[in-house]
Amino acid sequence: MVEVFKALGDETRLRMAMLFSQEKLCVCEIEEILEISQSNASRHLNRLKTVGIISSERKAQWVYYYISNDFLSKYNSLWQEVCKQLNEGIYAEDKKRLEEVKKSTDC
Repeated sequence: MVEVFKALGDETRLRMAMLFSQEKLCVCEIEEILEISQSNASRHLNRLKTVGIISSERKAQWVYYYISNDFLSKYNSLWQEVCKQLNEGIYAEDKKRLEEVKKSTDC
C-alpha cells in the first residue's frame, strides 16, 4: 500500500493514472497530452507498472497502457475516491486534451 501511495503521490503519475482510467493510451498520446518527453513518460510508466497500478498490451509496434484490473479489484474503493477528487483543475484540462489528441493522433 505504501508503494501505491508513493507512486500516486507524484503529480505526473497521478495525471497519467487519471488518463488511463478514461481509456487505453499509448506513450505518444501521453507525451502529447502531458507535454513531457518520451524518456520522462517511460520513467513514470515504469514506476506505475512496477507497483501494479497499470498494465499494458502490445498492438503492432504500439504499447497501450491502462489501469490494471488487479489494481482495481484490490483497491477499487480507494481508486473511486481518488477519481472523485480529480475532476477539476489540471485533471479536467488533461481530459479535454485527451479528446483533442484522440481526434488527431494515429497511434
